[in-house]
Amino acid sequence: MKRLPFLLVAFVMAGSVFVGCDGDDDDISAIINWRDNNKRWLEEKQAQKDADGKPYYEMIVPDWDPSSFVLIHYFNERTDDPNALKPIYTSTVDVRYRLELYNGVACDSSSTLTEYGPGVYRSQLSNLIDGWAAAVCNMNVGDTAEVIVPYALGYGTTSSGSVPAYSNLKFNIRLVDIYKYEASPETSNQ
Repeated sequence: MKRLPFLLVAFVMAGSVFVGCDGDDDDISAIINWRDNNKRWLEEKQAQKDADGKPYYEMIVPDWDPSSFVLIHYFNERTDDPNALKPIYTSTVDVRYRLELYNGVACDSSSTLTEYGPGVYRSQLSNLIDGWAAAVCNMNVGDTAEVIVPYALGYGTTSSGSVPAYSNLKFNIRLVDIYKYEASPETSNQ
């Protein structure tokens, strides 16, 4: 008789789990479909060629995670100028950006910001998603680029604001300035 209340509570709890899962199959299917579409889109971007048959995007592999990458396409002519300012992970940068999902839906933009200049967003790279930091650390001040961030270096398997889980991200970024520039360890020892 003492087990009856325990069994009754266990039965009610088990039933609530099954009731709570009811109807979630559509949500799970939508998430799987979204993830798979993002995966195909990323593969297309990796394979994309320019008019000369060369890869359209350069693959950037961050030192801190050799199993990950971002894709970047520069819209300006880049030089190997050793004096060009390039941020490091702890730099505070000023950028203009626009963010889209794989399907072209715009999610975010710095266009309405005015505090640091027209359309300028300021942040320390280490406070942003890993993919953004990996890409911007490979840009020189003045560069404009299209950056593809795989979901693992973006918001991952969770949603964030208007960005669903498993979203690969497409940024258009212009590195306007480095507000707080720190010399990289290699440069400061010379």
